[in-house]
Amino acid sequence: MLEEALHRPDIRRSRTALEKLLSEDFLEFGSSGAIYRRKEIIDLLVRESDSEDPGELLAYDYSLTIISSDAALLTYRTRRTRGDGFERHVLRSSIWKHSETGWQMLLHQGTVIG
Repeated sequence: MLEEALHRPDIRRSRTALEKLLSEDFLEFGSSGAIYRRKEIIDLLVRESDSEDPGELLAYDYSLTIISSDAALLTYRTRRTRGDGFERHVLRSSIWKHSETGWQMLLHQGTVIG
């Protein structure tokens, strides 16, 4: 699944892979409250370090809604668990748009939940 590819470190650190997956008009409303455009998020992701311990990510409760013949809305939940016991739960939504180059993410939003 393309969405889950973006969770993988090898994809997140590959500028080429990210440029293929994220639309030129990409926008993210991050779970931190920050707003990112395509260039900003790609620059941040490719600099992620192996020394950072993001913890284990579990994605679940997927729901796909077809918006039009060339667009889809994907919603799901994530739970990130670190070794120190910290857990973070986030509601996520992404709009994927199909073009001549394939499916690309146009919009992503993460909302932290209790």
